[in-house]
Amino acid sequence: MSFRTGPFQVVALTVAGLLLTGCAGDAGNAGPPAARRPANDARPGPVGQLGSRAQVVPALEIPSLGPRTRAKITAANRQAVVVVGNHPNSNQSVAMLYERETVEGWKPVAGPWSAHNALLGWTDDHRAADNRSPIGVFGLTDAGGRLPDPGTKLPYDQEPAFDAPGTGFQGESLEGSFDHVVAINYNREPGNTPLDWTRPLGAEKGGGIWIHVDHGGPTQGCVSLPLARMKELLRWLDPAKQPVVVMGDAAALGR
Repeated sequence: MSFRTGPFQVVALTVAGLLLTGCAGDAGNAGPPAARRPANDARPGPVGQLGSRAQVVPALEIPSLGPRTRAKITAANRQAVVVVGNHPNSNQSVAMLYERETVEGWKPVAGPWSAHNALLGWTDDHRAADNRSPIGVFGLTDAGGRLPDPGTKLPYDQEPAFDAPGTGFQGESLEGSFDHVVAINYNREPGNTPLDWTRPLGAEKGGGIWIHVDHGGPTQGCVSLPLARMKELLRWLDPAKQPVVVMGDAAALGR
């Protein structure tokens, strides 16, 4: 595919159980007629009647997110990569993949996966070279890497320029870190290769924030996953479902 040219301490997975509609007792013990029931009787009525209270199966929400964070996810977003940090100043996090269905709401489809984020943790006000990962909800529209496309539906830019020389903060080799990447739409122009350095918010707000292959240590601002997980992620992401990454420490995302 081609590009337009141009310059988640592990959070336990908890999913609320579906509320089951009430069932009548043994056959033949249907109870008194509806007209003789107390007004506050919550039992369902005979077949064909609604009863005094109808139970509705609630849509499932992503459990680690608070109302402010959920409000940033639009109805059009039907895939979410949720990265929850252990602590505001921690560089270790856990990632989960969720998909939204029409009636049931959000359901987990993969994870938890171990992940790394920036050396100094998270921030609501990311700045260039602050060694913190930005908190927020960001689109995922573009991918690339040094190695060939593993089968993603996203536009994929294979280039030798996805090179990661040198060593990380713990002396680990960075080689192969950019074999596969997904650009996080923080301070970038969606629709371009991850290598595009256009910064709509200005250079001082940083950029080049990716999901990339884990190198065994903290990042400068990105989120990193083991190679096999990166490939799984790339194959799962579907631009038709307008995927987003929801990322930050647990306290921030719980707001």
